[in-house]
Amino acid sequence: MSWNTIYLLANYWAFAGWALLAFAPRSPRILSFVMYAGVFLLCLLYVVLIAGFLSGGIDPGGQGSGGDFSSLAGVMKLFDTPGGTTMGWVHYLAFDLFTGMWIARDADAKGFSRIVQFPFLFLTLMVGPVGLFLWLIVRERRARAQAKA
Repeated sequence: MSWNTIYLLANYWAFAGWALLAFAPRSPRILSFVMYAGVFLLCLLYVVLIAGFLSGGIDPGGQGSGGDFSSLAGVMKLFDTPGGTTMGWVHYLAFDLFTGMWIARDADAKGFSRIVQFPFLFLTLMVGPVGLFLWLIVRERRARAQAKA
């Protein structure tokens, strides 16, 4: 399977999880599905890819391209390959979807409507840490009020 195919499949899979998170009822069944069919499988794909890379079984560039995590230059060299970029992207997809689930569950618990939640979920999908950062600011007042109650 090509790196492009893995990249596209991971993208579509993550997007399906995000669509469920944003638009489906947040029943325990749906949340479990997003967690295990979405986040878990993206994590599993990453584990397989990174284990293959670290063991030498997967060459992300296909030509002994090298790259490693020991320096900025090594990471740049790794990300300059189709496989390295795909592995990095799967890493982002898994963590951003997990973060989106946390935001959604936290927002539900704090009584925020889906309309209020949507921009934070969208920002987390598109620019992960920005969405999380803004959510942490917005949730603070209700979190403190609930802690006092």
